[in-house]
Amino acid sequence: MALPAQRPAIYADLFNLPENMVGEIIAGRLVTHPRPAPKHARVYSALGGEIWSPFDQGRNGPGGWWILDEPELHLNNDILVPDIAGWKRAHMPKLPETAWFELPPDWVCEILSPSTARVDRAEKLPIYARHNVRHAWLVDPDLRTLEIFENREGQWVLLTVLEDDAAVSQPPFDAISFSLSSLWAD
Repeated sequence: MALPAQRPAIYADLFNLPENMVGEIIAGRLVTHPRPAPKHARVYSALGGEIWSPFDQGRNGPGGWWILDEPELHLNNDILVPDIAGWKRAHMPKLPETAWFELPPDWVCEILSPSTARVDRAEKLPIYARHNVRHAWLVDPDLRTLEIFENREGQWVLLTVLEDDAAVSQPPFDAISFSLSSLWAD
């Protein structure tokens, strides 16, 4: 007996998820994971705090960016929700009127957790590369590491891996420096 064909996930499927779940559509599959645990949430709040003021607001930094937590990206048929993303204002002068973004960001950051690391690395990073996202940062709160990637002709090149309390002054936010230890909850 043949199994019934499973239909590809559609945008409406995201509205049926419980409030404690984040949903994405990757290659036609509905991919879900729970809202971040406190250590994970702390990292993306702290990282956003380090870059938001100098880059989004232009305080003690160059400004010229939109920095947003958990934006919904509609990249062709894929719907992704990075932990943090940024657009150069020269690339996107104003925020869209929709609840989502069709313009790929210039930078994405994924905070890795045991439940999301494989999808973030193996599935989402290639999609970001195909859509010409220029920079990607992967933060691992358990290993206390920050991996910095640059997109070169659709391929991610690892620029560096920082750990523990290293000074962070990396593209595209190399106009400032902060201690990686500011992200870790001790």
